[in-house]
Amino acid sequence: MNHASPHDLEPLIEHWFAQGTAAVGNPDALATFLQLRDALEAGTLRSAEPDNDTPTGWRVNAWVKRGILLGFRLGSLEAMNGRSPGGRSGNLLSFVDKSTFPARHFTPEQGIRIIPGGSSVRSGAFVARGVIIVPPAYINVGSFVDQDSLVDSHALVGSCAQIGKRVHLSAGAQIGGVLEPMPPGSFSPGGRPCTTFPTTPSIRRQPKCRSSSLREPWLWPAAGPFRTDTAKIWALASIPPSL
Repeated sequence: MNHASPHDLEPLIEHWFAQGTAAVGNPDALATFLQLRDALEAGTLRSAEPDNDTPTGWRVNAWVKRGILLGFRLGSLEAMNGRSPGGRSGNLLSFVDKSTFPARHFTPEQGIRIIPGGSSVRSGAFVARGVIIVPPAYINVGSFVDQDSLVDSHALVGSCAQIGKRVHLSAGAQIGGVLEPMPPGSFSPGGRPCTTFPTTPSIRRQPKCRSSSLREPWLWPAAGPFRTDTAKIWALASIPPSL
């Protein structure tokens, strides 16, 4: 299959997503998803992006999120084992995950610094040049981490979260994902997610964020409670000096 532009890719994703389990095992469906994954990793396609014409200043590309979910549907469980240094026989680590979402590998030429010690970037995540990842840290599918940001130890960048330039996600910070539907009975202050972080100096442990459109003064971003099946996404405005 020839590589499609994002404009042409959207109807293909919607088609295969609508097929449900009938798409499983179809090579064209898999090829369509892989194009989506490649575009996400290249940063040419985003699950959410700035849009000054919207009240929040952001536009969520819901079809991209459906494409990611399509990838989970199409993938099968497979062993993903780390090899010992020098390629010698024997596994250092053992993981089992969907075949469509292996961990990403980077080269020095990409200008991304991943310090040894147990961090992982999932396929379908964009990491820009100049980003530093301190172990252990995790960057999930659909997320976007822009230039010169620091993902510190024990930090999480959840599914489809958007991190701007020169952001410091401090140790223990968790930016919740917005890919999965909110579990029944879960509680979200204000009922809205807060997973978009434009350029800002530092996000400390248990950070607070302010929505430019909400009456509630502060919301707490965290993994789990802020997952939502809505298409709303809110931007960080500032960090209070008391944090």
